[in-house]
Amino acid sequence: MHQLTQYLNPDFLIRTFGLLGVFFIVFAESGLFFGFFLPGDSLLVTAGLFAAKGELNIAVLIVGCVIAAIAGDSVGFAFGHKTGQKLFKEGDPKIAKAKAFYDKHGGKTIILARFMPFIRTFAPIVAGAAKMHYPSFLSFNIIGGLIWAILMPVLGYTLGKSMSPEQLDKYFLIIIGVIIFVSVLPPAIEYVKHYLHSHRQS
Repeated sequence: MHQLTQYLNPDFLIRTFGLLGVFFIVFAESGLFFGFFLPGDSLLVTAGLFAAKGELNIAVLIVGCVIAAIAGDSVGFAFGHKTGQKLFKEGDPKIAKAKAFYDKHGGKTIILARFMPFIRTFAPIVAGAAKMHYPSFLSFNIIGGLIWAILMPVLGYTLGKSMSPEQLDKYFLIIIGVIIFVSVLPPAIEYVKHYLHSHRQS
């Protein structure tokens, strides 16, 4: 478990795989079924910190992450659209409910899901399975991808530039630890809420 956590550490991933690794992880975490466990927010903010240190190019980082995020969601949508009917029986009420939800709230769901770990991976897949109107999905995918893939690296870059090089080097790992903690806090809180709620009902 400790070894897995080490391999998923944003600092380790960036130092090992560089920009191409960041782009692949953003792509996979945005829409590939197995990508839900990969770091997203913490990876982008940490990449911004690396850019502030001059170890990554901030412009290339942002452009690549925007493209990877939008492409990842589009692949997730295509996967859901193609396999949705195989995963669920025809007439399954889950699909009907998902379709009704995405018809009404699909746009904001695609955008807001960008900032929610785990949900970010599955939102485009469910949208595809629910047969959300693709031009609408694509427009919100682009908006969400632009906001998320620009905001997160810029946040890290701005934070890094607000410190002296000596301070950044000294507190770099501590800052990354705080970023990871903050990024996993929302899903952890939701899990605890769901756990407590299910135990009250049982």
